[in-house]
Amino acid sequence: MTVPNSDIHLISVELESLRPTQMTVGYHEVTAKRDHWKTLDKKGRANAIATHWFPAVLGPQKNYFVVDHHHLGLALIEEGVKEVKVMVLRDLSWLDPVIFWRMMEHNQWVHPFGPDGARHDYENLPDVLTALTDDPYRSLAGELRRAGGFAKDATPFSEFLWADFLRPRIAVKLIKKDFAKALKDALACAHDQDARYLPGWSGKIEMR
Repeated sequence: MTVPNSDIHLISVELESLRPTQMTVGYHEVTAKRDHWKTLDKKGRANAIATHWFPAVLGPQKNYFVVDHHHLGLALIEEGVKEVKVMVLRDLSWLDPVIFWRMMEHNQWVHPFGPDGARHDYENLPDVLTALTDDPYRSLAGELRRAGGFAKDATPFSEFLWADFLRPRIAVKLIKKDFAKALKDALACAHDQDARYLPGWSGKIEMR
């Protein structure tokens, strides 16, 4: 995410108080972000905190619901970071919770799907970032994009859509036992016609 300009108001918020708007992360990606953090010196870490701000919606009970950077947030918590910068996209704290979640869904700011790809009620969303569940297929989808399997796309939760595409095609046992082989298999099917509905797909369209 780019550095905000001077007229955007950022606030400091306790990292562990942020409320997730999804149920899972790819822990492979969390680990990669932790490894990168370990390479930074004091100045580099301060710059990372200043520039990687968390977009959030102010919701019921004045909680901040983050709509991006869940992986980074979890990585920073595990690295002992206490406070981050938040930019409030909307103040919806005055809405009834039912309407609040309806607006969150309307704006594509929430993804209430578990590690099996099944949808859950909003009340089942975790209360803290540390309660996010690992989804191996989200890890695979994130690495698939970095390996060139599909293009980065602005579509919300695009990597979760790819995770669902991979779910019936790559065995979870393979992801856990041999991630490199799982990635190779994912690359082999990423350009299939069956994936042409997905954001960032880079296969060839067959003429009929």
